[in-house]
Amino acid sequence: MVNSINHSDTAIIGAGIGGLSAAVALQQLGLKVKVLERASELKEMGAGIVLSANAIKVLEKIGLADQVRQAGSPVKKAEIRTPDGQLIVEMPVHMQAERYGTYSYLLSRPELQRILYEKLVPNTVVLGKKFLQLEQDPEKITSFFEDGETLDSGILIGADGVHSRVRQYIMEESKLRYSGFTAVRGISNYEDVRFPAELGGGFEAWGNGKRFGFSHLGKGRVFWFAAINTPQGSLVKGENKRHLALQQFKGWWEPIADVIDSTKEENILVHEIFDRKPLKKWHKGRVTLLGDAAHPMLPNLGQGGAQAMEDALILARYLKECFQEVEEAYSLYEQERIPRVTKIIKGSRMMARMMQLENPAAMMVRNQILRNMPDELKINRLDWILGYKA
Repeated sequence: MVNSINHSDTAIIGAGIGGLSAAVALQQLGLKVKVLERASELKEMGAGIVLSANAIKVLEKIGLADQVRQAGSPVKKAEIRTPDGQLIVEMPVHMQAERYGTYSYLLSRPELQRILYEKLVPNTVVLGKKFLQLEQDPEKITSFFEDGETLDSGILIGADGVHSRVRQYIMEESKLRYSGFTAVRGISNYEDVRFPAELGGGFEAWGNGKRFGFSHLGKGRVFWFAAINTPQGSLVKGENKRHLALQQFKGWWEPIADVIDSTKEENILVHEIFDRKPLKKWHKGRVTLLGDAAHPMLPNLGQGGAQAMEDALILARYLKECFQEVEEAYSLYEQERIPRVTKIIKGSRMMARMMQLENPAAMMVRNQILRNMPDELKINRLDWILGYKA
């Protein structure tokens, strides 16, 4: 049972990667935290997540980078190929690792969630708490849950994802924007001599309005994904997800059919991909947002999880500095975070257009540009994202 807690406490709605990261960061600053999660058990959707240098830097600050490195797989190979397997470009992952002091790592989302959860004080997370609404006065916020219980807290953080209910309290609902593509994702035990597990990483193949990629997850598993241009509502109802993926990539380079075929049906997810127009404000009174609740973005720059983690660390820092002036803390947090995530939301949209091209002439030009681009330029183009230290 959740009892009322005193005003010095923080309530976080949502136990995804952003909510748990915020709870860890706040507890390390000496604040009392409760995380309320609607699910009755703690489980992220079973896909993989890439943690690039900027995310690893956050994990170093909260003392979890080594555990993540042990649980995941370093990305030491990253190729882009044509649908028939011809190499377009090899990304300079070793040069990047040298510059930033770390490789990117890929691990499964449930694994990352478990690592964050185990760092928390016992009983921080309360499961089976479906948040309905909140009321606030100048002193406290009262959260109401479906089971009839309430919780009082001094501040409240909405980390409840792209369909956030906390967000609806802060502003009028802004429309979700369909990306134009649907993602199919899977995890499998799969081996291919061209992509040895000890090397980590993998490849992407870019075709006409479709792309496919796979990468090592650690522990003998690979994570694969497909992004398919399609009208909204046209792919998600398919009964057999593996068959759907095999049909879409028929005739492509042979490891693609092999890895799809090796995947159990229950380990495949199909999702339409959305973002929202960037916001100019994330808080109202003593309530604020982080992660996808504040700034859902397309996955094309691999920054959704990383940006939620950056949010968590920076919000915790400002709350520690200005705990008596909560709204001032929130304003400083927004000033630091909104310009950055807005740029990433726009950049992810631009990358989607470039990756999901359907015009053969435009695809040829894109591939030629990538082939001729110097490694230094490839690294510098992403330096503002990956070189950032929260």
